[in-house]
Amino acid sequence: MQCELCKAKLAETFLKKIKGTYIKNANGKIFIICFACQQKFRTKEELLKQIVR
Repeated sequence: MQCELCKAKLAETFLKKIKGTYIKNANGKIFIICFACQQKFRTKEELLKQIVR
């Protein structure tokens, strides 16, 4: 899997869970975000604005 913003490959735990987070937009579409992008853009709204670009 890779981050929706920076396209970096996300690390996974041994149980195949990602080391990052999922965010959902108003339509219900799920996006995967890495920790580095979470630190740059603190709120969900900021992250969604960056994905739309």
